[in-house]
Amino acid sequence: MTGSRSESTTMRRPTGPKPEWLKIRPPGGETYSRLKGQLRERGLHTVCEEARCPNVEECWGGGTATLMIMGDTCTRGCSFCAVKTARLPAPLDPAEPARSAESVRLMELEYVVLTSVDRDDLPDGGAAHFAATVAEVRRQSPDTLIEVLIPDFGGDEAALATLVASRPDVVAQNLETVERLTHPVRDPRAGYRQTLDLLARVKQLDPGRLTKSSLMLGLGETDDEVRAAMADLRAADVDFLTFGQYLRPTPRHLPVSSYVTPERFDAWRVEGEAMGFRYVASGPLVRSSYRAGEFAIRAVFEQRGAMKNRRRTG
Repeated sequence: MTGSRSESTTMRRPTGPKPEWLKIRPPGGETYSRLKGQLRERGLHTVCEEARCPNVEECWGGGTATLMIMGDTCTRGCSFCAVKTARLPAPLDPAEPARSAESVRLMELEYVVLTSVDRDDLPDGGAAHFAATVAEVRRQSPDTLIEVLIPDFGGDEAALATLVASRPDVVAQNLETVERLTHPVRDPRAGYRQTLDLLARVKQLDPGRLTKSSLMLGLGETDDEVRAAMADLRAADVDFLTFGQYLRPTPRHLPVSSYVTPERFDAWRVEGEAMGFRYVASGPLVRSSYRAGEFAIRAVFEQRGAMKNRRRTG
C-alpha cells in the first residue's frame, strides 16, 4: 500500500454525478431472465433483486444468489440502510424455510447466502428460524454451499450457538464501518465490539467454521482506521473480507463522503491478503455476498476435501 499511514482513504464530499466506475447497466441475459420468470411464477423473490444489487446478473450466472428471510421489516434503523423498520414486525412465517429452500433448488444454486433483517422482537433474534432454513436447504439441495449473513442476536450466545449448530458453511456478520463511525452509521443497538465478539465466538463454538465480514468505504473513514478494523477482524480469526463503496439509498440517509477509486480498492485487497485473510473481494460495486468471494470460499472447501481424501488414502 502506498502513501503515508495517516493518509485518508476519502476525498472531499463529492458533488455532481457519480464517477464512471459506479455506472451500471440494468440486469439482463438469458440466465437472469429465465430464473426471474421461474421465481415470479411461484411468488418467490431474492434480496438480489429487491436491493437492486449491481452484481445480480453476474452472480446468478455463476450459480450464486442471496435470499432474505424473516420478513422485510427490521426492528433497527441503521443510517445507511433503506429497509423499512418497525418496533413489532409481522410474525415469522413457519413455511418460509421450505419456501426459501425451494428457491435454492429451483435456481440450482451452487452457493446461497441466507440473510435477514434484525428481529429484536423475537426471544432468540430469529436464530432458530435461521437454523431451520439452513436445515431445509440442506435437505432439498445437499450439494449447495450455505453462507449465513446474520444479525448479532443482541449478543445472545445461546442464540448464536443454535445457529452455529445448524452447520452453515460460512457465518458472516458485517462490521460495516470503522469503530469511530459505528454510531451514527449503525443502529445504537449494534456495536463494533459486539460484531467482533460474535465472529470470534463462532470460532470458539466451532473452530472449523469459516467466517466473513464486510466494510463500506466512503463514509469518512481514514486509512489508519480501516487498517485498525482489518486488524481487529484478523484478531477475531475472520477468514474472508469484502470492501465496497457506500452509496446513499435516499436523501434522508447518510451522505457519501467520498467515492473511492478502483485503484484504491485494489490496494486494500492487496493489503488485506498480506494481513492473512484467506480472500479479500474489494471494489466499488462489491457487496458482502459478491460472487468473487464465493469462488474463493468454494476453493477453500475444495482444498479441505482434497486434504481429507489424502488422509483417508495416505
